[in-house]
Amino acid sequence: MSYQNFKTQKGSTFKPEDTTCMSSATFNKGTAFTRKERDAFHLHGLLPYAVETLDQQAARCYAQFKEMTSPLQKFIYLNNLHEQNDTLFYKLVTSHLEEMIPVVYTPVVGEACQKYSSIWRKPIGLYLSCKDKGHIRQILDNWKQDVSLIVVTDGSRILGLGDLGTNGMGIPVGKLSLYVAAALFHPEGTLPVMLDVGCNVAQYRDAPDYLGVREERIPDSEYYPFVDEFMSAVHDKWPKCVVQFEDFQKPRCFDLLDKYFTKQCCFNDDIQGTGAVILSGFINAVKVSGIPVDQHRILFFGAGSASTGVGGMIATYIATTLKIDITEARKRIRMIDSKGLVVASRTVPPLPEVLKKWACDAQPTKDLVQIIRDFKPTALIGLSGQPKQFNEDVIKEVYSHCKRPIIFALSNPTSKSECSAHDAYYWTDGNCIFAAGSPFDPVEYKGKTYIPGQGNNMFIFPGLGFGTWLAQSRLVSEEMIMVAATTLAECVTQADLDKGLIYPSVNEVQAISRKIAANVIRQSIKDGLCQLSPIPEDIDAFVVANQWKIEYPSL
Repeated sequence: MSYQNFKTQKGSTFKPEDTTCMSSATFNKGTAFTRKERDAFHLHGLLPYAVETLDQQAARCYAQFKEMTSPLQKFIYLNNLHEQNDTLFYKLVTSHLEEMIPVVYTPVVGEACQKYSSIWRKPIGLYLSCKDKGHIRQILDNWKQDVSLIVVTDGSRILGLGDLGTNGMGIPVGKLSLYVAAALFHPEGTLPVMLDVGCNVAQYRDAPDYLGVREERIPDSEYYPFVDEFMSAVHDKWPKCVVQFEDFQKPRCFDLLDKYFTKQCCFNDDIQGTGAVILSGFINAVKVSGIPVDQHRILFFGAGSASTGVGGMIATYIATTLKIDITEARKRIRMIDSKGLVVASRTVPPLPEVLKKWACDAQPTKDLVQIIRDFKPTALIGLSGQPKQFNEDVIKEVYSHCKRPIIFALSNPTSKSECSAHDAYYWTDGNCIFAAGSPFDPVEYKGKTYIPGQGNNMFIFPGLGFGTWLAQSRLVSEEMIMVAATTLAECVTQADLDKGLIYPSVNEVQAISRKIAANVIRQSIKDGLCQLSPIPEDIDAFVVANQWKIEYPSL
């Protein structure tokens, strides 16, 4: 049953003498409370006389938003509105998606997280501290709403910014805002969670206004039992809840995914969501390049959770397309980490287990230009968190071996991008196929306008999570993630491909999320994971019927 129907059947939780509806983000209507509602809840005198529509309120809020002079001020304004009135917040955001998404999430959320303790106004979500160990299940009972979807972080690897500790709460809050804006997942069923297990960066931990545990991160011997207690508590209280892991550092992110992916309904957005969205862009970039799949060679700059996730999905796609073994497919992909090219001969320090399958037989080197000269990649993918590493020499070396190179500079926020769209187009004479993790403005070059692609996970995870929940799927299968990626790729028309576009417009994200959710449900059924009964005859209509309607409920 959808939350929309649940709320309608449940009716208002307020008594006639109760005025707390004005302090509830779920039920607050502000100046849109009708005369009858003002009578019923004793609101006369507490509001101006005029009764406004949601559209009128949103128009005022947009005018106020435009008055803000800095991106951070805009973030704070939207955050305050979110805390006061869910319906109005999402009406505003969805009415101006392309303008609002970079403020609600990347790139502005990066700065907001760095300053989260100083700009903090009101708690949103659940903070679970390592000091709470042994009491997590009891603490979950403090959250009074039913929960269908959790986005959880431990703040250890926020975007490309590193360990921000409890300041990282801005990430799950932002991700869930995108779930609602993109997939129309009912906000009442979402819960952002911070696992506060300390912070290793003194700059944040020792700041006077820091809101988290003022200790270094707990060791593995305490960390894994703590996360296990959390996951068990969630499964006990909300057994059909989907859990999305977000911005966990390696190797813990891999360990947690390995442990829970086949046991509980969960996925890791940095590994699997990023993998899916970049695979989708790669599929379309291959079409635009005119180079057959079997002739592509992909070089990853950065070998963290995102790179291995993307690499794994691209390797699976190549293996499936060419009908070859996955080991053979991986040979077309090479990775570079902080020690240089990932090679089989490296012994000091030993290769992490997760990188061993990516080790090649080449000579060890840290010289990026030399690696490109030897490997001759057709695609260069940056997920390093190191800005401006794709300099002119690097890009031109790739271009010298491939006349339509795929250049993905994906590190977030924009300040961490490996290169700008402007430089990529200029250094390849306008011939590269470019995408970034954050938005870049169109580039004018030799009388032609180039529109940079944005490999934004927002194209994938809202539809994936929504479809998983609607299917009441026991698990999130690899096949469900793969079908999300291929569905996104199919949403780009041939006309757009002819223009060099490999991703759709952000303004299309709601339609895309509906398609992904429907196909994820179909794949869950095919995988034998769907627990929905009965199975709806029209799955597309079922998805639409269960989306939240951004309108005020009658109280």
